[in-house]
Parts: sequence; structure tokens; C-alpha cells
Amino acid sequence: MSDEPQTQIQQIQPSPPPQTPGSPALTKSLGPAASVTASADSPGPRTGVWFTRLLVAGLVLAALNLRPAITSLGALLEEVRDGLHMSGSVAGVLTSVPPFCFAVFGFAAPRLARRFGPGAVVCAGMVAITAGLLIRPFAGGTAGFLAASAVALMGIAVSNVLMPVIVKRYFPDRVGTMTGLYSMALALGTALAAAVTVPMTEALGGSWRTGLGVWAVLAASAVVPWLGLVRERGTSAPPSSSPSSSSSRSHAAMVPGPAQASVSASTPGLRLGRSRTAWALACFFGLQATGAYITMGWMPQIFRDAGISAGTAGLLLAVIMVMGVPLAFVIPRTAARMRNQGPIVIALGLCGLSAYAGLYLAPAEGAWVWAVLLGISNCSFPLALTMIGMRSRTGAGVVRLSAFAQSTGYLISIPGPLLVGVLYQHTGGPGLPIALMATFLLPQMVAGIVAGRDRTIEDEARMRD
Repeated sequence: MSDEPQTQIQQIQPSPPPQTPGSPALTKSLGPAASVTASADSPGPRTGVWFTRLLVAGLVLAALNLRPAITSLGALLEEVRDGLHMSGSVAGVLTSVPPFCFAVFGFAAPRLARRFGPGAVVCAGMVAITAGLLIRPFAGGTAGFLAASAVALMGIAVSNVLMPVIVKRYFPDRVGTMTGLYSMALALGTALAAAVTVPMTEALGGSWRTGLGVWAVLAASAVVPWLGLVRERGTSAPPSSSPSSSSSRSHAAMVPGPAQASVSASTPGLRLGRSRTAWALACFFGLQATGAYITMGWMPQIFRDAGISAGTAGLLLAVIMVMGVPLAFVIPRTAARMRNQGPIVIALGLCGLSAYAGLYLAPAEGAWVWAVLLGISNCSFPLALTMIGMRSRTGAGVVRLSAFAQSTGYLISIPGPLLVGVLYQHTGGPGLPIALMATFLLPQMVAGIVAGRDRTIEDEARMRD
């Protein structure tokens, strides 16, 4: 990643609560974002409360839409392959498209956020997801399907990177709680798409095109709150010329326009390419993403090859994903209280190794048990997001670390799904793919232990100096 100075997203420092009846209780219940008082030309405390509630709703709805584009395809992969006449290798390329797009467009997220504001970029991301999901089932041929998928995945990529940034910025003292909330919503959306895509496709006439396209409706619902957030911050809370205006500073990066000027500072010395913690986080993130995208893209097929029906295979994938709903809320809160997150990394890795051993030896007999264990292991994702928020002292550091760890990590994860597709085509069975997935877990555990140490990227920069 470039060493040039990056934008600094300042953390909110709560101001005294506005002098209105009942507002202190509201401020306390809604967190630090609600406690920012308005400047003289802003609409007042009610707007702050409304903004915070809308922001929480926007985070939850955005998170719900960050995986259905992938898991809905995994549930219908065999039908899509037949309909588009794909080979196993081409299907492997298809399942490698998500991490590729996440890597390429994830690197662009900080620059886009600096120019337009993170809220506006997330809003555009939700629009891209909606358009891609609506177009891809009806785009003729494999090339059109891949191109429309890339549009949706572009929106997911920038939102992936900016979610930790928005949480760190607006909820700086509740990083674990808010990360858990949107991670839980992300897991719920993932599980929902895995569980209902097949039965919903059958209910809508049996066409895989309709079964995939219907998820655009959920994506469209996420556009609404982000449009409201961008409009509110663009019209109701103009930035003050006074440098002491905390409200203007705290919301400036949500929208394009003059507000950008108040969110610019350099972070000298943060050379993430020389940070052991940053690289460990990137490797941990990339290897857990490898396992996650192989699971979402190929696990239903592995279950179907074991003699399990398509509907039950989709439910098993849903079980894997739904395990993240409670655990994605518990693990970040637990990790945020620990000085070292290594023990959690080890526990999750051992669950994954047990699941792969079971899938290799008795895939059908213990399918539900293996699905539960894989679901626990897949909770490395919210753990990685939490560690990104904890391994930097500043909002600017989180912006850069999130982009570096996620984008580099997704680059690392690209070959995994492709290798599984090639192995499937040349061996005709899931044995070697399962062994490969288990092998990836070993370096993932090592990288997670290093990333979980109690240090920050700023500490490492001072040690080098």
C-alpha cells in the first residue's frame, strides 16, 4: 500500500448533552454518536438522535446485504452451471470472483471515502449491489453473468472496508458492540440466503434466474436509510468555519462537498507494508476468507455429492452461516475485553479442523454436526474485524489498516476457490478439496496468534523509529 499520507478520520469526543428534558438519557442509551451537540447553524439535538438511529439501521441493513449475492449462488451453483454450460474450472473462477473484486475495489475505498465521504460511498455500494443482483440472472451467457456479479461485488467490497471505519468513527467507545451488531446482521443475511434460496426458487416457478434475482429487493431496501443519511448530513448540518465545532468535524466525512475539508490530516510513519501486525492481520483475514468463500461456493455441492438433497444441502449451509448470528455478537465483545485474542483464534481453528476431518470420513452421517463446527470456525471473520479496530489508536489508522488487511487478505484468498474447482474437475470428488481446506487452517491459526498480540501499528512505527 502507498506510503503517502492518508486521510485521518477523527474520533468523536462526546460533548455536554443539550439542555432539553430527557435528552441525557437518550444520549447515554444511543452512544457517543448521539452525544455530539449541534453547531449554531445545525438543526439541534433531535437531529443527532435521529441520525444515530438511522445510522444503526443503515449499518444493519447494509450488513444484511454483504453476502446474499454469494451464498444464494452457492445454493444454486449446480443449476447455474448447467444453465450457463460451465465446466468445473469456470465455476471455480466464478467462486473466485468475490475475493478478487473485494481486493481490487477494497484498495479504492479509502480514496473514495476521502473524496465523497464514507456514507456516500456505502450508499453507492448499496445501489451497485441492487443493480448487479437485478441484472446478473438475465444477462446472457457466462461473461454477462460474471460482469453483473462484479458490479454487485464492487458495492460489497467498498462497504466491507468502510464498515469498521464508520463504527470506529461514530461509536469509538463501543467498537466491540457495534462490530458485533453488524457482524450478526451479516451472518443473518448470509444464512437467510443459503436457507431460503432453493425453496423460494421452487415457489417462484423453479427458475434459478428468478431465485437469484429476487435478492435485489433486499438490497434495494438498504439504499433507503443511506440516502437519508447522506441527505441529512448534506442539508441539515453544514460544516462550521470554526475549528472547534465538534459536530461539523464529526459528520464531515459522511457526505461530499465542503465537509471534506475538515477531515484531512496526515499519518506520518505508518508504513503498513513494514508492519508485522498489519501483515499478520492481512494473512489471517485472507486465509479465513479463503475458507469462507470455499464454504459458501462449494459446501452445498460437497453435501450433495455425499447423497444429500439440494434443499437439505442449502439448509446445512444455512446452519453453517446462522451459527455466526449469536457468535458474531458474542465474539467481538469478548475479544475487545481481552489483551490477547490468540486463544480465540486457536479455539475457532480447532473447530474447523474437526469439521473437515468429519466431512472427509463421514460427510453424510454427521453432516449436521460438521455444519455446526464449520459455523463456529467461520466466526474468524468478526474476530478479524474486531482486531482491525483494536490494532490502531486512531481513526486514520483504522482506515488504512482496514483497507490494507482486507484488500491484501482478499488477494491472498483468490486462488483457494479456483483450486477447489480445478480439483473437483480432475478428481471428481470432494476428498482433495476438503484436505486443502483443512490445510489452509494451519497458517491461519499462526497468523491469528501473531495478529492477536496486544500492540498497535502506531507502536510498531515508533519502535522502528
